[in-house]
Amino acid sequence: MTAEKASGKGSIQPAKGKLGVMTVGMGAVATTLIAGVEAVRKGLAKPIGSVTQMGTIRLGKRTDNRTPLVKNFVPLADLDDVVFTGWDIFPEDMYEAAAHAAVLDRDHLQSIKPFLQAIKPMPAVFDQYYVKRLHGTHVKTGKSKCDLAQQLRSDIQKFKSQVDRVVVIWCGSTEIFLEPAPCHATVESFEKGLVDNDPAIAPSQIYAYAALKEGVPFANGAPNLTVDLPCMIELSRQTGAPICGKDFKTGQTLIKTVLAPAFKARMLGVSGWYSTNILGNRDGEVLDDPESFKTKEESKLGVLDYILQPEKYPDLYGNIYHKVRINYYPPRGDNKEGWDNIDIFGWLGYPMQIKVDFLCRDSILAAPIALDLVLFLDLAQRTPELRHLGIQEWLSFYFKSPQSAPGLYPEHDLFIQSMKLKNTLRHIMGEDLITHLGLEYYD
Repeated sequence: MTAEKASGKGSIQPAKGKLGVMTVGMGAVATTLIAGVEAVRKGLAKPIGSVTQMGTIRLGKRTDNRTPLVKNFVPLADLDDVVFTGWDIFPEDMYEAAAHAAVLDRDHLQSIKPFLQAIKPMPAVFDQYYVKRLHGTHVKTGKSKCDLAQQLRSDIQKFKSQVDRVVVIWCGSTEIFLEPAPCHATVESFEKGLVDNDPAIAPSQIYAYAALKEGVPFANGAPNLTVDLPCMIELSRQTGAPICGKDFKTGQTLIKTVLAPAFKARMLGVSGWYSTNILGNRDGEVLDDPESFKTKEESKLGVLDYILQPEKYPDLYGNIYHKVRINYYPPRGDNKEGWDNIDIFGWLGYPMQIKVDFLCRDSILAAPIALDLVLFLDLAQRTPELRHLGIQEWLSFYFKSPQSAPGLYPEHDLFIQSMKLKNTLRHIMGEDLITHLGLEYYD
C-alpha cells in the first residue's frame, strides 16, 4: 500500500505545504542538522544516518520482495518543504554559529553560506541558574516565567503564520538536575508556577509548555526534566501535540543498547560496566558542571537496569557495578570519544572482558536523529490514531530515556525499539505487522 493510497482514506492528513522546524538552541547539533538538510537538498551530500530518508521497511512476506523506502511508504514531509528558525542565547547567524561549532569543515559550509547566513536566532529564554557554565547575551526579559512563556507563544504563532505546520525540538544544553515538584502535577498548577516564578520550572519546560499550548509537537534532545511530567502529558493530550522521550541516543548509549541485549539474549552475566567520555564542545563544557552532569548521568545509568532486568536475573545481573564519567577536554571538540570496559562472565562463572573505543562525532550522529524526529512527530500529529495518545512510545528508538505511559516501564532494547517503530508505521498504513514467526514458509 502506498502512502498516497493510505492518506486517501482520510485517516492520515497529507503532508501539504511547508513544515516549520523551530530549534531551541542553534549550536553544534542544530547547525549540523540545518546545514546538512540544505546540503542534501542541493545534492551535495547523502542523508546518511536518517531512517526516514535512507531506511527501507519490509511489507508482507519475505517472498513478496516489497521493501519500499520509509519516505515512500508513509506520507512524510519532503525535505524541500522544511523551513528552519529557532532561538539561541547568542546572536550569531547560522553560518557564524556553524563555523564556531567546527563540526563541518569550512569548504562544506562555504557551499551553503548564503542559506545559513539568512537564518538568525530569536532571543532565547535563559536563566544561568539552570546552566551554570553558559553566559547568554541574546535573551528575553520579562516580569515572570509566565510572561516569557507568552513571548515564546508569540514567536511560535508568528512562525505558524508563515508555514503550514510546526515542530519544536530542543537542541540546547543540559540543565541542572531537577525532580518533579508540586507545580508539575497539573496544567493548572504549572501555570500558577509560571506566574509565581517557581524555581522548579526550568527554561526547557517553558519552551515545552509554549509549544504544547500552541498545539505543536515537542522533542527533547537533552536529558532535562521537560515533557516527562504529568502536566505536560495532560497538556499534550489536551491539545493533540505529540511528545516523546529525551536525550538523543547517539554514541556510547547506542552501543550499550546493542551490546546489553546481546548479553541478555545469550544469558551471559555482567559484573561491571565502566563508561567514560571525553568531549570538548559546548555540551562538554556544560557537563563539566556537576549539577548538569547529574542530569546526564541519570539518563545514561538507567539503560542497563531496564534492559538487563536484574530483579528477574539476579545471578547474572544482580550485582553490576555501573559507572559513567564525562570529562571536558577542549582539544577534542565535537569529536567525542566514548570508552567502555565491560566485565562479563560465562559458563561456570569464568570471567571475560570486552573493550569498546568509539571515536564518534557527536553532532554528526545527533543531526539525523533530530531530522527523523521532526518528520515523524509531524506524521504523528497528522495521524489521529497517534495524535490522541500524547506520548509517542514508538519513537523510543531515538532516545537514551524513552518515554512511556505512566506506570509502564520503557523499552531500551534497540532491536525491540526498531521493531516497535516499523510496526507502528505498518499499522497506521493498514499493513500486516511483521512478527518474524515465518512458519508459513515451511508448510
